[in-house]
Amino acid sequence: MLRIVLPVVLPALLAALAPGAAQAQAQPDQGIQTVTVTYTRDPVDKSYRKMIRGMERFQREHALAPQATLRFRLLPRSPTVDMHGITLRVAGDHITVPVAVAPDNSFVLPRNEQALQEDAAVVANRKTTSMTWRAQVTTPGLPPGARRLGDLRLECLVGMEAGLVSNSSPLFGWISNALTSPEQVCNSPDGNFLFFTERPVFAVTLHAGDRTEVLPFHFLYAGGEQTRDMLPFCDCQVLLDRTYYAPIWDRSWPDDTLVTFDYMDDASPAQESTP
Repeated sequence: MLRIVLPVVLPALLAALAPGAAQAQAQPDQGIQTVTVTYTRDPVDKSYRKMIRGMERFQREHALAPQATLRFRLLPRSPTVDMHGITLRVAGDHITVPVAVAPDNSFVLPRNEQALQEDAAVVANRKTTSMTWRAQVTTPGLPPGARRLGDLRLECLVGMEAGLVSNSSPLFGWISNALTSPEQVCNSPDGNFLFFTERPVFAVTLHAGDRTEVLPFHFLYAGGEQTRDMLPFCDCQVLLDRTYYAPIWDRSWPDDTLVTFDYMDDASPAQESTP
């Protein structure tokens, strides 16, 4: 809760509100009083406390991705949002902490005890509903463009703990209302936690030792069941062709499973062989 304190000249208020105001103005010691106006933050702004809890979850579950680092990332949700020059700040009642944003719109959230005590919000200089927020867990040294399944498992747990998913209508809940905890969402095939690729995706393949499997079509494009009416309520509104589900609940796939992608704009073998 933010509070804005506005000065109010008491005689001026009396003049406007009371018929005997002129007599009141003549009395000494009226002075200037203050009125506290309460401002409620946009409820879609991210909770600093929750995001710190997500960071703590990353530390507790680090065994899923022991070499990985954690960042958070902003992605476009609205077709008109300008993703250049985004600034972030942690805003509390009496504190503001700037947050550095990298060119890819990722960031590391600093820890500040006063901001925690004040139940601060993490606020961007964009309409919050125009963007989606995700955890980004990255293990170094992977093949170019590949992801690691343990990293994705940890991304889900951190993202849910941090309250990052912005599905904005109970009527079109991307994540089932019956699944309320990070464990339930991330360990259930009904969790429907969406991941995003860097470019429009054509196919997703899992590799674990000699085992290879191309994910079925319904793992792509948010399941392929979204209608025009539903899309505005989903994080994937303008990123639908970059979304996929990963079988993070399926423990037959180890954490070291590699996830690779074929993209729509990749050249086909016929195109590559053409002189």
